[in-house]
Amino acid sequence: QVHLVESGGGSVQAGGSLRLSCAAFGYITSNFCMAWFRQAPGKEREGVASFTSYGNPNYADSVKGRFTISKDNAKNTLYLQMNSLQPEDTAMYYCAGAFLRGTCPMTRVWYTVWGQGTQVTVSS
Repeated sequence: QVHLVESGGGSVQAGGSLRLSCAAFGYITSNFCMAWFRQAPGKEREGVASFTSYGNPNYADSVKGRFTISKDNAKNTLYLQMNSLQPEDTAMYYCAGAFLRGTCPMTRVWYTVWGQGTQVTVSS
């Protein structure tokens, strides 16, 4: 059984940066997809970033050019570098995982393992 642990959230002013980490524990194989989601109060959980089947990053339009997803396969850890943060980025950020083939989707229905979430708050 796999479980995910996020860290790195916090409070910053607009224009600031944060780096989120998500460590995966358990039996991890090469087809284990990991992605970042976020959920703001009163809104649906939305995909933020993942990787395509070719290993290229895939981003939601709202974060392109500001967020960078990366991973360390040796450590089974996923990262999200968030720059130029804006108040609308305020949300609970979740790491999600699933055993899938091909592109890691940014649709929550595909994911079976979720971290506990880490809060990101951006003030203006």
